[in-house]
Amino acid sequence: TLEAVVSTQSTGGPKYEYHWSDGTTKPIKCSAPKYIDELMTWVQDQLEDDNLFPDKVGVAFPKNFMTMCKNILKKLFRVYAHIYHLHFQIIIELDEERHLNTSLKHFVYFCNEFSLIERKQYAPLSDLIEKLLNKDNE
Repeated sequence: TLEAVVSTQSTGGPKYEYHWSDGTTKPIKCSAPKYIDELMTWVQDQLEDDNLFPDKVGVAFPKNFMTMCKNILKKLFRVYAHIYHLHFQIIIELDEERHLNTSLKHFVYFCNEFSLIERKQYAPLSDLIEKLLNKDNE
């Protein structure tokens, strides 16, 4: 039900609870929809910040560019963890699990290729990620 979705805390399974912070504020406990809304707004703000993502040729990226990218991707991964742990049954009912799995796999490959997320951050989905990535090695 919509009520159940709105009241759902932002978690990545029973061991992981995510509190929202944009890095300048104290982390707050909030519902998953609020967390995701805050996250997507914050990410959009980062992407539109010409100081972080210069849009002019010849303008250097800031020294904290990689740190900010890592932080963005770490927070985005939490959305995957939440979806898989709390909403995967709905994804299955919609027959969309292949799309979600493919999206996660591409996300992980990209992050791994450029060392953007520490392996420990994958913990909420580590078994699934291992299974998805090992399929490619068979």
